[in-house]
Amino acid sequence: MGALAQAQPARLPTLGDGGDMSAGAERRLGDGIARELYRDPDYIDDPQLTEYVQDMWQALIAAARARGEISAELDDRFAFELFLGRDRTVNAFALPGGYLGVNLGLVGVVSTPDELASVLAHELSHISQRHIARLIGRQKVQTPLMMGAMVLGMLAASKNPQAGQALAIGGQALAVQTQLNFSRDMEREADRVGLGLMVPAGFAPQGFVSMFDKLQQANRINDNGSWPYLRSHPLTTQRIADMQARQPPDARAVPRDRGEFSLLNHVLLAARARVLSAPGVDVLRQWVAEPAGLGFSERPAAERAAVLYASALAASELRDSARARQWLARLQPLVAADAAASRQARLLGADIELRAGAPAAALAALPMPGASAGSALRPEVLLRAQALLALGRAGEASGALQSWVALHPQDATAWQALASNWQAQGQVLRAVRAEGEARAAQYDYAAAVDRFKAGQALAAQSGTPADYVEVSIIDTRLRAVQLLLREQTAER
Repeated sequence: MGALAQAQPARLPTLGDGGDMSAGAERRLGDGIARELYRDPDYIDDPQLTEYVQDMWQALIAAARARGEISAELDDRFAFELFLGRDRTVNAFALPGGYLGVNLGLVGVVSTPDELASVLAHELSHISQRHIARLIGRQKVQTPLMMGAMVLGMLAASKNPQAGQALAIGGQALAVQTQLNFSRDMEREADRVGLGLMVPAGFAPQGFVSMFDKLQQANRINDNGSWPYLRSHPLTTQRIADMQARQPPDARAVPRDRGEFSLLNHVLLAARARVLSAPGVDVLRQWVAEPAGLGFSERPAAERAAVLYASALAASELRDSARARQWLARLQPLVAADAAASRQARLLGADIELRAGAPAAALAALPMPGASAGSALRPEVLLRAQALLALGRAGEASGALQSWVALHPQDATAWQALASNWQAQGQVLRAVRAEGEARAAQYDYAAAVDRFKAGQALAAQSGTPADYVEVSIIDTRLRAVQLLLREQTAER
């Protein structure tokens, strides 16, 4: 953090202060959109990919805070949460209230962590400069509910124009798409502010230029619909020239040891994103067969590692555990010298064994949790819990899961894992509360209230002395979530 705390350059002048929409109103609008995105079938919380993109996002947010790009009000009110979607289209989008959506198609197509960071930095700058609020503020005749529905319609339209128009109230999605597209001035501002975040966050600003090169190539071949980012963020020669001219002299200089943001670790996770974006059985079969093809051994080591990772995961997806283990065994020596990439291979091994119905082997691939709760890593916590549950040893995972949700109360997936863990131990009241917390973390307050009330009824009907501490927690959480539900209902 010391590098971030150095004297900061003067901030770029902003294009406005967010119009008539307050930060609180924007956050409430964003919460409503987030609730629907959690319900979207394309939403995915893959522990490995979520951790990677989330860590990159948090590094950029820390840089923006240090540079004064995020005001104290926004820091306090905005969520700064991200969503991953299975969609294979190349897209990322800022949403009201500090939310960010990232499609697996984007993660799978970028060649370096710096390219992905450049897109996240650009979108973060749309958020920090209040571009979304100013655009929405111009549409004063629209209610927040209608605006939220239209934003959701626009997102759906990126996948299916007919579905998007049907979802948007009044069929106005296409009109609002034009009105909510960022202006050229806003695009330039987001480029410049985002570029300033790259070095403080630990990324090479050259990522902006190489990402623009990719976008320009897509433009040249007449975008076929797989690059929605080009339509919502139109590329111009002026933007490209501006980013090239603003590259610092040491633009290509990056730390030698980049940890999880090493190139090898990135190509493995990009391969994971391509497989998990559900490309279809035929494509998965092609990937499974690729390492056996002629000339494979002549490819660069990083490329071979990415192919082997994708082939092993694709084989596992196809329930071919023998082939998955075969390709994993060939991957491991290629990544042994890179700690982050070697960890991804171990996690993949646990994935493969769990899918193969071998939880003991999965557990053997995972390290024991550290002594400190803060040192735990989310993929290991969740995978160990899954393996222990399958082995009938759920109680061994309770401590790690409880420590994790205490530090990350908005982690719905971890709460749901804890619910399954407690259910397996016969602690039904605790399981019901965890289910309620999972729903609350996804802003589904009505469902959370239902679960907390179910917990109260369960405690009242029990013929044995209830867990009074647990009942007290449920009562307190019920009152808090009921208040949130009333506020949510009043906004509709």
